[in-house]
Amino acid sequence: MRYFFHIAYHGFRYRGWQRQPDIPSVQEVIEDAFEKILKEKTTVYGCGRTDAKVSASQYFFHIETNKAWDYDIVFRLNKVLPDDIAVFEILRMQDGQHARFNASSRTYDYFIHTYKDPFLSQVSSMYLLKELDFSKMNSAVALLTKYENYYAFCKSPDKHNHTLCTVTDAQLFHDGKGDRLRFSITANRFLKCMIRMLMGKILEIGKGESSVDEFEHCLITQEAPKLLLPAHPQGLYLSKVTYPFLDLEPRTEFSLAIANWQVEWKAF
Repeated sequence: MRYFFHIAYHGFRYRGWQRQPDIPSVQEVIEDAFEKILKEKTTVYGCGRTDAKVSASQYFFHIETNKAWDYDIVFRLNKVLPDDIAVFEILRMQDGQHARFNASSRTYDYFIHTYKDPFLSQVSSMYLLKELDFSKMNSAVALLTKYENYYAFCKSPDKHNHTLCTVTDAQLFHDGKGDRLRFSITANRFLKCMIRMLMGKILEIGKGESSVDEFEHCLITQEAPKLLLPAHPQGLYLSKVTYPFLDLEPRTEFSLAIANWQVEWKAF
């Protein structure tokens, strides 16, 4: 029997989703929790590989099991798991429906604050910047739905079978003062470090260190920028995962502090 698990996690303490030797990962913590409850090793198959310190306000994984639970496994998992990982619900699925390979779209949100705030340090990226050119940043963001090859904005492009991504939506929001920003992007797939590299370039454009034309040139020619620093990992959230057979609303806000921003967001 195959089951999908709808969860969320705060990734700041982890080195990403995927299990790795001697490195704390979200997958390892969840698999260890299953072993404590089921008394056997269980492999979980996630819907994607988030980087170190990246969070997910909506995430799905699946497991295969022949056991029928006569207890509330959601309750038990949440008792065993740490506070930064939450299980919301379990869904019985048809055999062959895969948490990763059947996902049709994913949405990421990247949050930035431009002033020092001790309450945002682990949920948003701090960039002490003033007078960003939001108009030029928005022009760059608007290009993302027009191009499909993101070779220039992938940390390890040669490790992928191809670097084509269909971006269906990309928007930049601010809080009215320009103190807090949100970059939202939806696509059928994402490459390694792609969003952080895009965000790093968009920030360069906002600071006047690069141009929209240079950005578009990279998208057209697949020539990587000579120097590009990826944006910080904290502040990046996998916020929505959609399947042809499953489309659930996220069950959690990123944090109370960030949730309060929502009423102020304005699209450029």
